[in-house]
Amino acid sequence: MFSMTEFRLSRGLCAIVGDSLSGSHATLDALFISSGAPGDPPDLAHHSKWKEWLFRAGQDPDVDSLRVLGNILEEFMDVEPVDEDSLEQWKQNRERVEKALSDNGLEYYQGGRVIPNGGAIQPQTSENKSSTPMSTDCSIGPNSVEDLLAILVRGLPRAMYPLSHRRKGAESLTFSNEYDVQDLLHAMLRPWVADVRAEEFTPSYAGASTRMDFLLPGHSTVIETKFVRNGAHAKRIGDELIIDIAHYAAHPDCKYLWCVVYDPDCLIKNVGGLMSDLEGDHSIGSGRVSVRVVIV
Repeated sequence: MFSMTEFRLSRGLCAIVGDSLSGSHATLDALFISSGAPGDPPDLAHHSKWKEWLFRAGQDPDVDSLRVLGNILEEFMDVEPVDEDSLEQWKQNRERVEKALSDNGLEYYQGGRVIPNGGAIQPQTSENKSSTPMSTDCSIGPNSVEDLLAILVRGLPRAMYPLSHRRKGAESLTFSNEYDVQDLLHAMLRPWVADVRAEEFTPSYAGASTRMDFLLPGHSTVIETKFVRNGAHAKRIGDELIIDIAHYAAHPDCKYLWCVVYDPDCLIKNVGGLMSDLEGDHSIGSGRVSVRVVIV
């Protein structure tokens, strides 16, 4: 399952959140504990205690720091004070929190959800990329299918986050296998690419055929996804992709192959070596395919 347990909360953000909260020690202790803040309350003065406790949550690899932060902020962000005398100060504090979140690449959504906003991921260039224009009426967006895939594939973890951390009462989704990742990528592709074909068969190679995950025939592009299940599987990923490349090189509609490897636990030890071994042009028999490898 995808999580954001290792999202570090900066001291500046923690300080602004801590300064914006009001209430007694007992009240805020209860808030932090119920929100999932780890450990016992720090034995510090009021102005330092909440900052330090929140910062500690962001350092703990076993704590989903963004979920804790969202739970802590929910009432403060969503409930406007009834007291007119407190309203102006609340608005100022809320704006400070929103700015601090934005400065840290985060955004608050009603219901206690804090989600990374990030910037648009810049597509990487390649000597082998084609210049096939996108089939879209949008005037602003990727200029080619390669630009689109660079953005969507690199953005998979961010796309997963709001689905795996949904508002209270809604069932959260998990991304714990290859099919989950494929379905999300399929949904992300469909608004942009008119013809997305899932699970097309490749021609036979060495006496066997295989199913490709996605074929984009209008762009002569195939997307193959892998989900790294464990350490043993991480060692076999390269061999699996070599076999896949041979199959795809024989497909008449495949000139460009994107190998998308989702490795949420960072089990692949030599990412650079895997990519350098597989990326580039492959000629197998009478077939030829240009391969791009992305480890997510």
